[in-house]
Amino acid sequence: MEEMEEELKCPVCGSFYREPIILPCSHNICQACARNILVQTPESESPQSRRASGSGVSDYDYLDLDKMSLYSEADSGYGSYGGFASAPTTPCQKSPNGVRVFPPAMPPPPTHLSPALAPVPRNSCITCPQCHRSLILDDRGLRGFPKNRVLEGVIDRYQQSKAAALKCQLCEKAPKEATVMCEQCDVFYCDPCRLRCHPPRGPLAKHRLVPPAQGRVSRRLSPRKVSTCTDHELENHSMYCVQCKMPVCYQCLEEGKHSSHEVKALGAMWKLHKSQLSQALNGLSDRAKEAKEFLVQLRNMVQQIQENSVEFEACLVAQCDALIDALNRRKAQLLARVNKEHEHKLKVVRDQISHCTVKLRQTTGLMEYCLEVIKENDPSGFLQISDALIRRVHLTEDQWGKGTLTPRMTTDFDLSLDNSPLLQSIHQLDFVQMKASSPVPATPILQLEECCTHNNSATLSWKQPPLSAVPAEGYILELDDGNGGQFREVYVGKETMCTVDGLHFNSTYNARVKAFNKTGVSQYSKTLVLQTSEGKALQHKPKRNTDSEEQTLPFPVPSERLPLRRMSPFSSTLNLQPSFPGRSYFDFRSSPHQLSLHSSLQSLNAPGCNFETHSAPSSQLVDIKKLLAVAWFAFDPGSAHSDIIFSNDNLTVTCSSYDDRVVLGKTGFSKGVHYWELTVDRYDNHPDPAFGVARMDVMKDVMLGKDDKAWAITEGGITKGATIGVLLDLNRKTLTFFINDEQQGPIAFENVEGLFFPAVSLNRNVQVTLHTGLPVPDFYSSRASIA
Repeated sequence: MEEMEEELKCPVCGSFYREPIILPCSHNICQACARNILVQTPESESPQSRRASGSGVSDYDYLDLDKMSLYSEADSGYGSYGGFASAPTTPCQKSPNGVRVFPPAMPPPPTHLSPALAPVPRNSCITCPQCHRSLILDDRGLRGFPKNRVLEGVIDRYQQSKAAALKCQLCEKAPKEATVMCEQCDVFYCDPCRLRCHPPRGPLAKHRLVPPAQGRVSRRLSPRKVSTCTDHELENHSMYCVQCKMPVCYQCLEEGKHSSHEVKALGAMWKLHKSQLSQALNGLSDRAKEAKEFLVQLRNMVQQIQENSVEFEACLVAQCDALIDALNRRKAQLLARVNKEHEHKLKVVRDQISHCTVKLRQTTGLMEYCLEVIKENDPSGFLQISDALIRRVHLTEDQWGKGTLTPRMTTDFDLSLDNSPLLQSIHQLDFVQMKASSPVPATPILQLEECCTHNNSATLSWKQPPLSAVPAEGYILELDDGNGGQFREVYVGKETMCTVDGLHFNSTYNARVKAFNKTGVSQYSKTLVLQTSEGKALQHKPKRNTDSEEQTLPFPVPSERLPLRRMSPFSSTLNLQPSFPGRSYFDFRSSPHQLSLHSSLQSLNAPGCNFETHSAPSSQLVDIKKLLAVAWFAFDPGSAHSDIIFSNDNLTVTCSSYDDRVVLGKTGFSKGVHYWELTVDRYDNHPDPAFGVARMDVMKDVMLGKDDKAWAITEGGITKGATIGVLLDLNRKTLTFFINDEQQGPIAFENVEGLFFPAVSLNRNVQVTLHTGLPVPDFYSSRASIA
C-alpha cells in the first residue's frame, strides 16, 4: 500500500487529492489546484479577435478549435502545442513533487462560492502539470470536467487503512478497542457496550456480528453515491459511449449528442473494463515478479563482488610484494657491487698514498741532506760526493715524473644503472583479461614503398593485413639505438605512419612494429634495417636560398597523409607535421627473416651537379666516399621561445622582445662534419646576438652560452650584412667559427661530444637568415684529409 501513495497525491499541491477532477489527458488534479493554475489569455490575442481582424490560422485558432471540439463527437478533448501567449511572461514554479506549474496571470477575484461554482475569467486556459498539454475552458469552466469518485474512494480506504485500531463507537469517555461490528447497525462495539447496547436477544438476535477488520471491508464494499452527468447534474450515468470513452446519461442520448456512436450498458462495460484491467495487471504482475527476482540477483552480485574484490586485492598485494622483494634483493646485490667498487677504489688510493708518503719522505730526506752538504766549506770533500748526489737527485726527480703524481683511480664510479627498461615495464604493468573475448590482432605489415629517410630522420609506415578480421586498437613502433642495442618504444598510438627525428647521421637502425587490442599484442613485424641518409652529394657550394632545389626521388610519402613525427628517438613529445619534401632513394632487399632498406645519396638539381642514378653502369657511378655529406634544415618553431618570429619558410628569424631569446635548428647532429652559415639582415641599436650550437634542453630566455648547455660566439666583428659560419666537427670533437669566410682564431671549443642543434640567440634589433646544405670550406677539408 505504501508504494501506491504517490499515485494518490496531487502533482500541484503534493497532498492527497481533494475533490479530484479528470482532465481530457486522463490525468487528475484537485479542483482547487486546477483553479489556481488557470491562465487567462489576453483579449487582444483571443481566437475571436483574431478571426475578426482577418488574421490567418494560428496557435490560438487551434486552441479555439480545441475548445469547440471539447467533449465533441470525434475529438479527444485536448490539444497539444508548445505554449500560449501569456506563458512566456508568466514565471514557472515547481510543485512539492517537482512538477512545473504555471501560476495565474492575475489573482482570482474574491468570491464566497466554492471553487467549482466560482466564475472563471473569459478565455481561461489550463495546462496539465504532468504532460503539459493545454486547452481553453468553455462556459462551464471547471464544472465541465468529471469528478474522479473512484480515486476519492481509493484515498478514503487508504487513509482508513493507515489509521489507528478501530475504537468502540458507544463508549462515553475513553473509547475502547472495538471487538465486533454489527453489519445491520453499522456500529463498532467493545465487549461491555455490546452486552449493554446490543444484547443477543429479541430482534437484535438476528443481526450478524463480524470482527472489526471484516466489518471495515464490508463498509468499503457498500454502495457509494452514484455519479451524475456533468452536463445534466440531476441525471445519473446509465450508459457508456464507446467512441467518446465516457459515461453518459439518458438525457444525453435523447439530445442526440451520441446518436451515431456505439452506446452500451454501463454495468456491462464496467465488468468488461474490470476484466481488461485484471488481465493487464496479470502481465504487469509477472514483470514485477521478474523485477523482484532480478533485484535479488543484483544483491547477490553485490555480495559476490565484495568477496571477489577482497580475494583479488589480496592476490594483487601478494604479487606486488613479490616484485618489491625481488627489487630489494636486486638492490642489495647492486649495493654490494657498489661497495666492492668503493673498497677497491679506496684500496688503490690508500696504497698510492702510502707509496707516495714513503717516497716523499725519502725525497725530503735527500733534499735536507743535500742542503746540509751545500753548507760545507771544504771544496775537496764536497767534490768527492757531489757527482753521486747530483745523480741521486736526478734519479729521484725522474721517478716522480713517470706518472707518479697521477691518481691511479678516478673519483667517479664507472657504473651506470640502466633502469629505463624496468621503469617502462613497471609503467606497462597492467591487468590482462582472464578470458579472452576475442583473439589478438594480426601482425602488421611494413609498407616499404612509403618508408624513407631524410637527413637524420626516418619515416616508417605500416598497415594491417588485407584479410585481417580482428581490428587493432593501436600500434607500438620500436627502434634500437643504432648500435645493435635493445629495442625501445618510440611511438604508441592509432596512427599507421610515424617520422622519428634526431637519429645519428650515417647510422644503421633496426625498426619493428606490433599491433594491440584489449586482448593482447600481436607478433612483431619483420625487422626493417634502415640507414640514415648521408645528405646531398655536392661538388661546389650552391648559391644561397634560390639556386638550390631538391629533387624528390622514388617512393615519396603521399602528401595527403600526415605522418606522426617523433621529435627525438626516445622522447615523449609528439606533434603532427608534414614530412620533408625531399626523400632518399632506397634499394629494397628481403630475406625470410629481415627486410633491408639502404639509403643512397640524393642528387641536387643545380648547375654542375650531374650524377647518375642506380640505373647507370657501375663505372659511371660517383664514389660517394669522396663526397662530403651535408644536411638541409630550418629553424624549429616547436622548440623556440614564444617571442621568436619566423618567416621565409622558417629560414629567417627575429624577435619581438628586447631580451635575448634562443631558437634551435630542426636537425640535431651527433656524428660527422657539418657546416652552415647565417647572414645578419638587420643589426640596430647595439644588439648582442650569439651564434653556435646547443643541446635540446638549453635555456631559451637567456643569451646563448650563459648556461652549460650551449657553445657560442658573440659579436666580434659582427655587423649588418656579415656572414657567420659555424663548423661542427664531431669526428674531431671541435667547434670553429668564421666571419665573412675568415676563421676566427684557432678552434673555439674542443671535446664537443653528444647531440647538438644549431642555435642562435637574438633580440628585436637583430634579424638573421639561415643557409644550410653547404659544403665544408676547402681549406678545412684539405687539412682534415692531411690529419
